[in-house]
Amino acid sequence: MDSAKLLEAIIDHAIDGIITIDNRGLIESINPAASSLFGYSDQEVIGNNVSMLMPEPDHSRHDSYIDNYKRTGHKKIIGIGREVLGRKKDGTTFPFRLAVSEVWYKNRNIFTGFIHDLTREKAAENRLKKHAVELEQKVSERTKDLIMLVSELEKTKAEVSKSLEKEKELGQLKSRFVSMASHEFRTPLSSVQLSASLIDKYIEKPDFASVLKHTGKIKSSVQLLTSILNDFLSLEKLEAGVVTVNKQMINVVGLAEEITEEMQLICKKNQHIVYQHTGEVGLFMMDSNLLKNTVVNLISNAIKYSGEDTFIEFNTIIEDNICIITVRDNGIGIPEEDQINLFEPFFRAHNTGNIPGTGLGLNIVKRYVHLMDGLLEYKSAINEGAFFKMIFTQNK
Repeated sequence: MDSAKLLEAIIDHAIDGIITIDNRGLIESINPAASSLFGYSDQEVIGNNVSMLMPEPDHSRHDSYIDNYKRTGHKKIIGIGREVLGRKKDGTTFPFRLAVSEVWYKNRNIFTGFIHDLTREKAAENRLKKHAVELEQKVSERTKDLIMLVSELEKTKAEVSKSLEKEKELGQLKSRFVSMASHEFRTPLSSVQLSASLIDKYIEKPDFASVLKHTGKIKSSVQLLTSILNDFLSLEKLEAGVVTVNKQMINVVGLAEEITEEMQLICKKNQHIVYQHTGEVGLFMMDSNLLKNTVVNLISNAIKYSGEDTFIEFNTIIEDNICIITVRDNGIGIPEEDQINLFEPFFRAHNTGNIPGTGLGLNIVKRYVHLMDGLLEYKSAINEGAFFKMIFTQNK
């Protein structure tokens, strides 16, 4: 009796649920822990089929579990590899692990089910999975942030590298300018100094014809020096990226006539600039300062590289929303082998000889035309002159 009472006390106070059923699946006993888990009193379940405590699909399959147990004769934990759920009185379910064993008692077999509630373990597992997902998401976000940071660093590195390269190029350009200037400045300055000295002597005589001759040389030398300085200042602004385009509706014909008049003053003996406009309209949307600079550079080259007693053709055409500006000369021309480098800064064709120049003019022209969204075309051959064509389009 004492052993039976002890066993009953152990079952009643067990943490896990214990249920016994007969070989037909009818519940014979249920301990307090199992009653608490399922929410039933013992009177509500005893005598009923154990399937009342199972949701689908176990509710329909419980008999096959018993048959399988009878056939194998081995204890089996249902739930390995899949989740086993119990159905409570209120219809809710909870996860558990079920161990079933057979007990022989008074010449009959009874099946005992030991129920271990997995609710806390499952909740902890779900929290762990949720935490893992959150960590994975955070890692993914941090990875993206890191990739973005690396990308920004690479971009910054590229910008710094580009900036350093640009600074290096500017340094080289300035170095080349100093070298070029020391040579190009020397000739006109020497001419100015010599002419000034000779003027002093001619005034004493007085020889006004010679004075006028040398004052002309001084003016020409000053014009050359001004041109050199303007080219370098224009290049420096372009390299620094501070040149802005200010397009306005301008009178292209009026500007062209003004340029023609100014440039005619520095032409060689019997050199003439012939200007002609085609089109009923003379107005066009353009940056007047940049346009004047490009045309002045082209006409200056035409004057320098053409001889005396020659004509320089300067034309403007405005049709609808297109403006075409051309400059043509019949000077020394550009050798075909030099044309590949024609627009490089400081480049001068090998046939220029002692003709003064910086080699910056055409580079500036091309970049100004590009800033004004225009196209620059040219055609030239040695001893056949040069032809330059600028094409601009405006939106109506």
